[in-house]
Amino acid sequence: MALLPGERIDQLQSAGVAIIQSKQVFAFSLDAVLLADFAVVKKHSRVVDLAAGNGAVGLFVAPQTDAQVTLIELQARLADMAQRSVALNGLTNVDVLQLDLKLAPTVIAKDSVDVVTCNPPYFKVAPGHVTNPNDHLALARHELTTDFATVANTAAELLKYQGKAFFVHRPDRLAELLQTLVDAQLAPKRLRFIHPKADREANMVLIEAIKAGKPDGIRILPPLTVYQADGQYSPAVQAVLYGK
Repeated sequence: MALLPGERIDQLQSAGVAIIQSKQVFAFSLDAVLLADFAVVKKHSRVVDLAAGNGAVGLFVAPQTDAQVTLIELQARLADMAQRSVALNGLTNVDVLQLDLKLAPTVIAKDSVDVVTCNPPYFKVAPGHVTNPNDHLALARHELTTDFATVANTAAELLKYQGKAFFVHRPDRLAELLQTLVDAQLAPKRLRFIHPKADREANMVLIEAIKAGKPDGIRILPPLTVYQADGQYSPAVQAVLYGK
């Protein structure tokens, strides 16, 4: 597999998937791994991953289903990395579409998808806000070309009745995120907070929502702690990264 300057191949051992990375333009982090582990993907689940970046989340869940997995990514360089990672892993059920995620329902049939995943840009862009000078990283991290409302509405259009959407985001926006999902007819059903250490506040939250689900019944799962006191990964995170 030909690599461009600055690229490397990393492997998520628990999924048995190799992925092309580049710190110059994009490299997946733990949030993508945890989102893929949190998502419920069954043997015949049709999956769409929005804002796919270099394809990490979609590639990690693809071995769990024999149905089509579609990765939607706006940036041509990242979409190309994802496509080469698909080939690298010999995944015949994965395709990559380079387009704005809001256009996904124009190329994928509405009400046809079982699972939507998304690791969206986390940060709003306020007047005078300074974003990353690297355009690739700025687009991945900041709401420059999309926002969570667009993500939620797009997911709702794609999902079948009772289909599920899975997101990872920042807890400080949780009230807004939950209301946005409700407004998009996606009922929040499961939350899991991610803490860097046991004595630290959560810095990530995993969210599951169901299309046209009942408005009550949110479950708060036990928190996940990333690092032990000695700085090593917790057993739960080691299992996600390296297998149980």
